Amino acid sequence: MNDMSNLQTPAAPSLAMRREPFTFTGTAREYFGIWIVNVLLTILTLGIYSAWAKVRRQRYFYGNTHLAGATFDYHALPWRILVGRVIVLLMLVLYNLTLQFLPLFGLLVFAIFMFAIPWFIMRGLRFNARVTSYRNVRFDFTGTYWGAFLAYIVGGLLIYGSVGLLAPIASRWIWNYMLGNLRYGGRPITCDPRLDKLYGQIWLPAFVLIGGGLVGFGIVMAILMSVGLPDVNSANPSGWSIAMMMITIYAAMIPLFLVFMLAGLIYRAGVRNVVFNETVIDGRHVLASSIGRGRFASISITNLLATIVTLGLARPWAAVRMAAYMATVTALDTTGSLDAYASDLQNAGTATGSEFLDVEGFDLGF
Repeated sequence: MNDMSNLQTPAAPSLAMRREPFTFTGTAREYFGIWIVNVLLTILTLGIYSAWAKVRRQRYFYGNTHLAGATFDYHALPWRILVGRVIVLLMLVLYNLTLQFLPLFGLLVFAIFMFAIPWFIMRGLRFNARVTSYRNVRFDFTGTYWGAFLAYIVGGLLIYGSVGLLAPIASRWIWNYMLGNLRYGGRPITCDPRLDKLYGQIWLPAFVLIGGGLVGFGIVMAILMSVGLPDVNSANPSGWSIAMMMITIYAAMIPLFLVFMLAGLIYRAGVRNVVFNETVIDGRHVLASSIGRGRFASISITNLLATIVTLGLARPWAAVRMAAYMATVTALDTTGSLDAYASDLQNAGTATGSEFLDVEGFDLGF
């Protein structure tokens, strides 16, 4: 008689994960030609061409972002973007006119506008998702108004009301809303970053902000002491000392702004790593992010400084530089061929063609 106890049930085969890195192949020289034409035509048309400029810019960056041998596509129609911008412009003009002639009523309009912002954000995310495709399969966005209200209005109040201490909670709401409501070919994308990991990203920015603030305050006080504080009780205080005090205070605002910016960039990079590494597409493909927080901050700050020093002419170089870096630190862990996966989605009858444009709506610029 066979000993059945010796028989073992074979383990289910594990799915082999393969990492597919993102790459960006655009160059500053190529994009500069697109950018300068966009700027000139936008000026000549008093801003009307800006909608077409956005489409040209997005198609360039999407078309140069590669994943597993394929690129992304941007299908927005410029006139839809223009209509959305005209709507927002008319609302802003109406609000300013109301505030000018009916100040009290203007406050009511402002309150209404604040409650309308989540709807603008929701429509904007839906528009951007529906005009984006990868391997001829469209994205979609199913977020609701109240989800946007929680993420952006309540979340914003949490951030500023707690002086940043509750920022990880707001970050979790925002990213969960943005990525957790995305669909690719009708398949779900889940994004549920752990709160303890998000809180792990707040300590370094906090030390940078507090330390930088204390150092900046010490430098300002040392300079003021060296030049002498004006005697405010004197009937005729020294104009020179008052001027030096004001110059010192205003000059100190620049490094303090850079410290605040540095802390924000470090936090943003860390949060993106946490969020992307816990984002799963259709239960089988996992995003991966490995941003170096110091490197991301240095690229952002030097890009800003270069753009300011060159009066904006370095903007194409800065944009391409950042896009290339963000691609190199982003990947997708897949459980098979993405080409075959996309083909299965197309065969399943997902919206992949121009018919999806009929329901994309308008881009309201939020």
